[in-house]
Amino acid sequence: MRAAILVGKMFPHWDQKNRARARNQNRKEFPVNEFVFDHDRLDVYKLSIEYTSDAFKICQALNRFHRHARDQWLRAAQSIPLNIAEGNGKRSLRDRARFLDIARGSALECAAIQDVLTASKGINIATNQELKITLSRIVSMLTRMAMKFENISESESAYVLSSEHEHEHEDHLRLSTDL
Repeated sequence: MRAAILVGKMFPHWDQKNRARARNQNRKEFPVNEFVFDHDRLDVYKLSIEYTSDAFKICQALNRFHRHARDQWLRAAQSIPLNIAEGNGKRSLRDRARFLDIARGSALECAAIQDVLTASKGINIATNQELKITLSRIVSMLTRMAMKFENISESESAYVLSSEHEHEHEDHLRLSTDL
């Protein structure tokens, strides 16, 4: 209390409002449109976030009868953007492709769960079809991305040299078995 009184007497212009303003000026806030991480720039990531949001909205209306499918759907839906983000952070291209494949599998799982919910009258056919169009786009994008990373491999020239050396010793082996 005494310190506050002393500060107030020594610096009368330094009130609560000025202190708050000084604190806020020192903070760096990111604008809403600015990307913080690399995966934020990916269209497939943005689309998967939209899909997850839609799934959450629909799940709020599902009753207790559909709780197991609802819980599984929410886990699978969240898995899509989470695996995209994690995979995009991997330095190894094979690891990246593996996480994109996992995200793709989660998207396909969501489609199957939607079919289960449609068959059990949890969601209507129109909602299922609308969400499947989004899932189809996500799966297509993830497939192309994963294939791009999987096609990158080592050069075969190193292996050609080693196979030539293996054949050199075949003559010696044949001679020793002929004897």
